[in-house]
Amino acid sequence: MNDCVFCKIRDGQIPSMKIYEDDATLCIMDINPLNAGHCLVITKTHAATLFDTDVADLQAAVTTARRVAKAIRSALNPDGLNMLQANGPAAFQSVPHFHLHLIPRWNNDGKGFDWQLVPGDRADIMANGEKIRAAVAD
Repeated sequence: MNDCVFCKIRDGQIPSMKIYEDDATLCIMDINPLNAGHCLVITKTHAATLFDTDVADLQAAVTTARRVAKAIRSALNPDGLNMLQANGPAAFQSVPHFHLHLIPRWNNDGKGFDWQLVPGDRADIMANGEKIRAAVAD
């Protein structure tokens, strides 16, 4: 993928602060961090979204995320950690290359991701669940 910023980082065409690298993944510091220590785990094989990514690459990404999350906990001692992954513009995916955000969180850090719990319509929940269950079986 010629225009992919993460592929360019992978290939050394764009500088980055590398945290960890193995055969399938690369972990770098996010240049637009939500909080101190915000990292990105990137698959080395280009795939735009979760839907396009090979299962082995997904497994490698989660394994790397766990390894780096433990390092974040050890190095920065956050109160919590968000692992975030977005797919497509509607989900606010800004770089079309599969990646995981590891975001250290501290109590009262003033950052978001919380939403109001509003009970859904039970009939809609059940109907959508049936549609999804049928699609999983296909």
